Amino acid sequence: VLGNRCKAEDTVGCNRIIQVLADEYPEYKNCVCTTDDICSITTLLGKQCNISKDNISTETKLQWDLSALSKQVYTANRSCLDVNRECVEDEVCNRQLSLYLKACLVNKKCSMEGCQAAIRFFYRNMPLEVAQVMIFCDCIQHDESCHRAKELLHGKPCAVTAVPPPSCLNVIHMCEENEFCRKKYTTFQSKCWRHVTKTCYEDEACLETLIKDDMPCSANADCKAAYISNWGTVLHVECTCQDLPPVEQPLCELFHHMLHSKSCFS
Repeated sequence: VLGNRCKAEDTVGCNRIIQVLADEYPEYKNCVCTTDDICSITTLLGKQCNISKDNISTETKLQWDLSALSKQVYTANRSCLDVNRECVEDEVCNRQLSLYLKACLVNKKCSMEGCQAAIRFFYRNMPLEVAQVMIFCDCIQHDESCHRAKELLHGKPCAVTAVPPPSCLNVIHMCEENEFCRKKYTTFQSKCWRHVTKTCYEDEACLETLIKDDMPCSANADCKAAYISNWGTVLHVECTCQDLPPVEQPLCELFHHMLHSKSCFS
């Protein structure tokens, strides 16, 4: 009706509207309402619902306060199988995990954009300590069950594997063209790689002179939070430096080291 806003009062109602639209109009298939705020129909106008608010919602925070997982102290390199099992057995975590997996495994088909939106929401709306346990979990080499659990928790392959894989140079350039991603990348650089930003800022010619082995990473709590914030963006997509001209290799390898090196967190 002219002059009225069409609203769904919760995410269930909003996503029901989205589903009806998606069934009729393919351009809405990647749209998902991932906030507990009132979801206006204007958020549906486009190929994807981009939620830029990174603060954990009050309702979700209250739910996590009831979770035993939120009381745990972060321990590095825990088994991903154990971490996954604990999440499934926890009512709050399991509810959030189910929403995330559902978005990433719709009809067993992968929508990278939809899965990335879901992984952003999943890790953004939990206590940082819980997110760290999940993201920095690991597996011994031949533990297949653990590796499957790790792939589920880390959005693989849907949210991170593109075919063919992009070069790490292209990943950075794609991110810089998107305001939402560029802000996250700037924060990530300043919190984790201050040596890079202090020495070269965005001067690629200067960056090429840096040697990755001489680049200290801050590895503090702010750095970990900034790294986690990159998940669900193009910065989290697996990238490569293969088949690039030799002149582009040093800069590409530097970006790969910054985005995917575990030296900060091991």
